[in-house]
Amino acid sequence: MENSWIHLRFLVSSLILLLSFPVSNSQLAPAESRILFQIQQLLEYPPALQQWNNWTNFCFLPQNPFLTITCSDNHVSELTIVGNRSSPSQIPRLSPSNFAVSDQTLSAKFSLDSFFTVLTKLSGLQRLSLVSLGLWGPLPPKINRFRSLVVLNISSNFVYGSIPESVSTFQVLKSLVLSKNLFNGSVPDLSSLSVLENLDLSRNFLGPGFPSLPSNLVSISIANNSFRSEIPPDFSKMVELQVIDVSSNKLIGPIPSFLFSIPSIQYIELARNQFTGALAADTSCGGNLTFVDISNNLLIGRLPACLAPSAGNKTVIIMFNCLSNTTSKYQRPSSFCRKDALAVQPPERSGKQESTLKLGIVLGIIGGVVGILVAFGFLILVILKRAQRRRSGGGKNRCDSFAFEKTSVRGSPIGRHVPPPMRMTSLGLPPYHIFTLEEMEEATNNFDPTGLVVEGSQGQLYKGWLRDGSVVLVKCLKLKQKHSSQALQQHMETVVSKLRHRHLVSVLGHCIVTYQDHPNTASTVFIVLENIACGSLKDHVTDWRKRDVMKWPQRMALTLGIARGIQYLHTGDIHGNDLKIDNVLLDETSTAKISSYNINLPSKVGAESPLNGQVNSNQANSENPEKEDIYQLGVILLQVIIGRATDSQTEIDDLKFQLERSLAESPSKLREMIDPSIRGTFAYESLKTMVQITLNCLCKDPTGRPTIEDVLWHMQYSVQVQEGWTNSGNLSGNLSGNLSTKL
Repeated sequence: MENSWIHLRFLVSSLILLLSFPVSNSQLAPAESRILFQIQQLLEYPPALQQWNNWTNFCFLPQNPFLTITCSDNHVSELTIVGNRSSPSQIPRLSPSNFAVSDQTLSAKFSLDSFFTVLTKLSGLQRLSLVSLGLWGPLPPKINRFRSLVVLNISSNFVYGSIPESVSTFQVLKSLVLSKNLFNGSVPDLSSLSVLENLDLSRNFLGPGFPSLPSNLVSISIANNSFRSEIPPDFSKMVELQVIDVSSNKLIGPIPSFLFSIPSIQYIELARNQFTGALAADTSCGGNLTFVDISNNLLIGRLPACLAPSAGNKTVIIMFNCLSNTTSKYQRPSSFCRKDALAVQPPERSGKQESTLKLGIVLGIIGGVVGILVAFGFLILVILKRAQRRRSGGGKNRCDSFAFEKTSVRGSPIGRHVPPPMRMTSLGLPPYHIFTLEEMEEATNNFDPTGLVVEGSQGQLYKGWLRDGSVVLVKCLKLKQKHSSQALQQHMETVVSKLRHRHLVSVLGHCIVTYQDHPNTASTVFIVLENIACGSLKDHVTDWRKRDVMKWPQRMALTLGIARGIQYLHTGDIHGNDLKIDNVLLDETSTAKISSYNINLPSKVGAESPLNGQVNSNQANSENPEKEDIYQLGVILLQVIIGRATDSQTEIDDLKFQLERSLAESPSKLREMIDPSIRGTFAYESLKTMVQITLNCLCKDPTGRPTIEDVLWHMQYSVQVQEGWTNSGNLSGNLSGNLSTKL
C-alpha cells in the first residue's frame, strides 16, 4: 500500500514538472533553428545567447529578461534579445556625423543589412525586440519583409541614417520603438499604420518637420530630437491618446488648448521647447489628466484654471516661463519671453508702412539686445575661464540621460552658492575652539581604551565628553613628517575650522601637540568632531524595522542633503572624499551628515587626513577626484532607490543596466526595480528624474558625469514635482512631511 502511494506521488510530481514547461505545438523547423544559430554568430555571441548549442531546444528555453523565444506552428513568433551595451545617449558628444565603431558597438565586420537579410527569413515573427546589442549602420528597407510584425523594438543601439519609408507599409504593427539611436532626417509618413498604438522615436536626431501620424495612437514619444514646428491640429482627432511626450525639441507656436481636453489623455510633457503666447483662458482639462509639464518655454499670461495647483488631482510643472498668476518662485519676467519670442515667431506685417515701422522697432530692439549680450557674453567668458582654472572637466559634455535639458549654473535656482561657514547659530554648533592637551585627556579619560571607537594605521578615534557635557569624537593623528607648529596652527584655523555645515559631521575644534625637545615642531593633531549617534543611512535603508518609515519624501530630503554637503566640500576644493552609504550619518532630526571627507594638511606634513587618518583612496587613485565624488554619490542614490546595499562593482554595473532598461521599457518595469517600501509614496515623474540623475552620476566616462550643481538643480526639480503631487492629495501628511522645510 505504501509503495502504491509513493508511485502515485511520483506520477503527480512528474505531471506537475511537465506542466511547468512551456507548451509548444510542435518542434521548431530545422531551417529556423539554423537561422537562430546564424543570428547568434552575427550578433557576436551576446551573453544571452552564449549557451546555445546543437542540443538547444529553442521552443522550450526558459524565459528571462534578456531572452524570450516563443514558437507557434513550427515557427518563431517572438524573439527578444537584450544585450549589455550602452546606447548613444550614454556617450558624450556622439552624433550621426561623428559615429565610429567602438567597444560599445558590434565590430567593424558587422553588417546591419546582412543581419536583416538573415533575420527576415523568420517569416512568422510577430514580436521582435533587439535592445542594447550594439547594432550599427542604416536600417535597411527590407525590414518590411516581416509581414506579420505586431511589435518592433530596436532601441538603445547605434542605428543611423533616416528611418526607411518601408516602415509605413506594416499592416498589423501596434508598437514601434526606435528610441536611443542615431536616426536623423525626416520621419516618413506613418499615417497609414492604421493599428499603431505605441510610437517611441525619442533620443534621436530627427526633424525638423513634425511627423504625420495615425489617429489611433495611445502613446507618443518624440522627445529629445530636433523637431521645429507647431503641434499639428490633427492631434485633436486622436481620441485614444493617453501619453504625449514632445519635450526637449524646438517646437514653436502656441500650445493648442485641445491638447488638454483629449478624452483619454493622462500625461502631457511639453517642456524645454520654444512654445510662445498665452494659454487660452477657457482651456478645459480631460478627466483622466494627471500630469502636465510645460516648463522651460516662453509662455506668458495667466495659467488656465484647470491647470492651477488646486484644480483636481494632477501634477503641473510650470517653472521657467513668464506666467503671471502663479506663486512659483521660478518664473521669468515677461520681457524675457517676449524678447525671445521675436526670434522664434516674428510678428506678421499687415502693410508696407506698418511693416517698415515694426521692422525698425525690431531692429532697434535687436541692436540693443545684441549690445547687451556681447557685454554679458564677455563677462560670462571671463567667469567660465576662471572656473576652468579652478576645476577640470567643468565644460565638458555629460552623459545624456536626464529627461530635461542641462541648465547652466547661471540659470540654476541653486547655483554654486556656499553657505557662510561661520554662521554657527544656524548650525546649532558652539564656536570653534582650540583645545589644550589637558582638555583632550580629560575628555577621553586619559584615552581610556574602553572609549576607543576605531583604530587604524594612522591614528585612533575616541569617544569623549567635554566639560559642558556634550558628547564628541576625538581623532588622534600622529604626524609622519615634521612641520612648524605655527604654520600648522594657521592652517587649522583658516581651513579646517571652516568645515562646519549642516550636512557634514562638523569640526568643533582641534589641539596641536609639540615635541618636548622641539616646542616649535608639531607631533600630533587632535580633531574634535560632532558625535552623530542615530546610525548610518545604510542602517535606515536596509534594516526592515527602519526602512518602513523611510518613504520617498524622506529619502529625497536625505539625498539632497548629501548633495549639498558635497557641494560645500567642492566649493572649498575638497575632492576625492570617502563617500559611502555607511559614512552618511543621520542625526536626531533625520538630517544627513557626511562623516568621512578628505582634508589635506600642509604639504610639508604630508597628505594625511585628520578625519580618515590616511590619504583617501579615491583621491589617490583618480585622475579626476571631483567626478569620482559624483560617481560615489550615484552609488549612494542607487542604493537608496533600490533599498539595499551593493557588494561589488559588478553588482553596481548590473543594477545600473537594469535601471536603464526599466526606464526605457515602461513605468511598471521601473516600479518593479525600486524598494517595495516606497511604492505608493512617490510621483512617478519625481522617481524617474532621480533615476536619471543616478544614471548620469554612474556614467563610465568621468567627463560625462554632471557637476554637483547640475545634480542639485535637477534634484530640486524632482522635489517640486513631488510637492505638486503631494499637495494634490496623493500622499498623507504623516508620510510626506514638509519637503520645503526639510530641504
